[in-house]
Amino acid sequence: MTKKDTVLKAAKELFGELGYSGTTFKKIADRAGVAVGLLSHHYGNKEKLFRAAGFDVAERLTRTLQDEVVQAENGFEAVYRFARCYLDFSVNPDEDFLVLIRCSPYSDLKTGEDRDAMVHKFVQIPVLLENCVARGVRDGSIPNLPVSETASVVLCNLVGAVRTNLLTPYSPPSLYQEILNFISRALKAS
Repeated sequence: MTKKDTVLKAAKELFGELGYSGTTFKKIADRAGVAVGLLSHHYGNKEKLFRAAGFDVAERLTRTLQDEVVQAENGFEAVYRFARCYLDFSVNPDEDFLVLIRCSPYSDLKTGEDRDAMVHKFVQIPVLLENCVARGVRDGSIPNLPVSETASVVLCNLVGAVRTNLLTPYSPPSLYQEILNFISRALKAS
């Protein structure tokens, strides 16, 4: 791993643990075991490093979801695989998903340019899910439901489950499996 990679990994961990405002260049440099100047050299400022951290996690999530749904035999299976993969990714400590939860890409970015770039990066995820739902409606594995709205409801359930599981003390141990069961009951054609 290069020093730049080490810095990015430390930044993702700290943004996830402490949030944007609680994370400083000094804390990142200390965690990465590098001089503070190296962070400025590679990333410029904290906002750019935050953006790089969010982009990295979002890109890996998108790639992982794409790789998973392409294996599905039909649209319903693609939606189910998407949901399971999204949930699994959220609890994989190597993926640093908390950076996306603790630092909302829509509210914590301070400039319009960064916000627009992050929104563009994140829109790929709901579009992928919409494509899975549309495939299921076309192939009959999902009932004739409104595609965009159905994908939105599924994604909201996933986001809510992840936030409940990772950020609250009242998540039941089987929450993720129950979310998958709920999606299956709601979408599988009879």
